[in-house]
Amino acid sequence: MKLRSSQWYAGQDRNAYIHRAWMRRGVPDDAFTGRPQIAIANTASDLAPCNAHLNEIAASVRNGVYEAGGIPLDLPVVSLGETQMRPTAMLWRNMAAMATEEMLRANPLDGVVLLGGCDKTIPSLLMAASSVDLPAVVVPGGPMLTGTFRGEPLGCGTDVWKLSEEVRGGTLGQDDFTRSESAMIRSRGHCNTMGTASTMALVAEALGTVVPGVAGTPAPDSRLLQAAHETGRLAVEMVGADRRPGTFLTKASFHNAIVALAAVGGSTNAVVHLLAIAGRLGVDLTLDDFDRIGSRVPVLVDLQPAGRFLMEDFHRAGGLLAVLREVHDLLDPDALTVTGRPLVSYLADAPTWDAEVIRPRTRPLVAEGGIAVLRGNLAPGGALIKPAAASPHLLRHRGRAVVFDSVEDFHARIDSPDLDVDADSVLVLRGCGPKGYPGMPEVSNMPLPKKLLEQGVRDMVRVCDGRMSGTAYGTVVLHVAPEAAAGGPLALVRTGDVISLDVAERRIEMDVPDEELARRTANRATLDGFADPRRGWERLYVDHVQQADTGADLDFLIGSSGSAVSRESH
Repeated sequence: MKLRSSQWYAGQDRNAYIHRAWMRRGVPDDAFTGRPQIAIANTASDLAPCNAHLNEIAASVRNGVYEAGGIPLDLPVVSLGETQMRPTAMLWRNMAAMATEEMLRANPLDGVVLLGGCDKTIPSLLMAASSVDLPAVVVPGGPMLTGTFRGEPLGCGTDVWKLSEEVRGGTLGQDDFTRSESAMIRSRGHCNTMGTASTMALVAEALGTVVPGVAGTPAPDSRLLQAAHETGRLAVEMVGADRRPGTFLTKASFHNAIVALAAVGGSTNAVVHLLAIAGRLGVDLTLDDFDRIGSRVPVLVDLQPAGRFLMEDFHRAGGLLAVLREVHDLLDPDALTVTGRPLVSYLADAPTWDAEVIRPRTRPLVAEGGIAVLRGNLAPGGALIKPAAASPHLLRHRGRAVVFDSVEDFHARIDSPDLDVDADSVLVLRGCGPKGYPGMPEVSNMPLPKKLLEQGVRDMVRVCDGRMSGTAYGTVVLHVAPEAAAGGPLALVRTGDVISLDVAERRIEMDVPDEELARRTANRATLDGFADPRRGWERLYVDHVQQADTGADLDFLIGSSGSAVSRESH
């Protein structure tokens, strides 16, 4: 097999000389003669604290690549830290994917190992790898260990929302709230709840891009380093077999990813990421596929935010393969993995060791808990709700809208004692979609009005064109499409309009006649709240980003350009 890197290194002309000479620096002579060049696309960064340990994992990958006869090459790529970046890390997911794709294509590489952990890093890496279509395999960075506070386990993210609401409601003191900070983040690794980071690691394995059995291994666990070493060896094998994303990622792969997403009670953010990855591959995946395939799959994992336990418990209980064994009849048996074997071939020896953490099919956490897709005159392009994280009594609800025209408007008024709101009201926040914010931030799980918290209210129906953290909970209708800034009906809702939610019927409606809606226009406060960047990435993003129902990728990044580079650099 002729290696792609030989286009740089083979031959005796001036260009081949330059490419080899500048890369020698201590490597053996045979590094350029038939040995696969394997990039380690590494999102380690001190400003993405959940990924800060990936350099250690990269070292194990290097050892595995060398052992298998390849040449490992460090390739630092754009890292997106969910907790640190303003206005939202999602604004740069597409940029990170584009930059990684271009670096993989432009360099003399034959394959790549993708190291990610924090929410947007695995999606951006998979989008890039799908577009350049070189042999690629993911090593997830793994969740942190369980922290405790006052003798109780703390769920990273989920307990932030709970504890902060208790402070606002007057049932938790500020000193205790502050003391919980150092207890929550116990070790290296990403969030230990079933937030977006854990979800995307598990979904990436169900998709077939992670060695089966690896996703969910805690970050400090030495078995993760062993898996990284073995993955380095596998990357070299994948080059020899020409096992590229385009050869094994099919509609069947996404079917299995959707089943896994539902069964683990995963984050709604996985929907927008899977749609974007499918778009790079040319796989015909739609929002309706998530409802058709996954909405009635039982949630089997009793994990925060939907349940009680945390990722360390999940790994101890058997991990993803144990979950998939319970729903094996719902999986597509033809979907392959990075190893060349079908995903289902790994399930025979995948026992559950703790049936409280991973429930049997006969005793699910939620009987039909997958993500539901809603439509109606408020969301003609679709909207999402995660029933497993919602209050059952609110899944069918009618209430009067209390509308906020922007995040700033929301923060200014939500705790006002004069806010005309009660427990039956529906909080509506707009201007938070891909174009409007920009970047579709995690603000949809709006904090409840302080005066209602003081009355004991802990959940309300909330509607927004943004996203929410996978660690969040509540009866939240989100990803409303089209967003307000793209001319969606959400821009026309007025305080006092009655909104009807019926999850069983998959409907979200505002009780306003069509002729009245046709007469309405967005108010000045709404329009003034939309992003209007003048330059740079934000300008490019706002001009080209698509809506949430198709993955919020940039329109000119849809599809694949392959790995070919036609022109020499000298």
